[in-house]
Amino acid sequence: MEVGVKAPEVLGRDEKGNEIKLSDFKGQKLVLYFYPKDSTSGCTTEACNLRDNYSELRKAGYAVVGVSVQDEKSHQKFIDKNELPFPLIADTEKTLNQAFGVWGEKSMYGRKYFGTFRTTFIINEEGVVERIFTPKEIKVKEHAKQILG
Repeated sequence: MEVGVKAPEVLGRDEKGNEIKLSDFKGQKLVLYFYPKDSTSGCTTEACNLRDNYSELRKAGYAVVGVSVQDEKSHQKFIDKNELPFPLIADTEKTLNQAFGVWGEKSMYGRKYFGTFRTTFIINEEGVVERIFTPKEIKVKEHAKQILG
């Protein structure tokens, strides 16, 4: 996925099993943020930063949706524990991760494994990717400020 490309219509299912579509956000900008795993320190910090700045993001015309490969139950616990005001897509089949090119081989302490690269896509009101924050750019403690520019 790159800037200028239209995002797919069907994004996936949220923590309640509801289908999330791009057209649900028509007329709004969408912050579609991919993160590695529920309830890990960096992912919790990022989610809580977006939560704490959610009203400013909404005022600026943004909707927020998180995506990771954990299931609905894991997402619901993560939402409840951190009082997140936005949905999380359970991309258990990695369909969306692969469509956006954020699934791949990672390495930690010399061990190689496959996982999600923390990446945020800003999708405009017409459903076109307008901006991409790469893993190296994202600062989890101030991600909302980065989005708001």
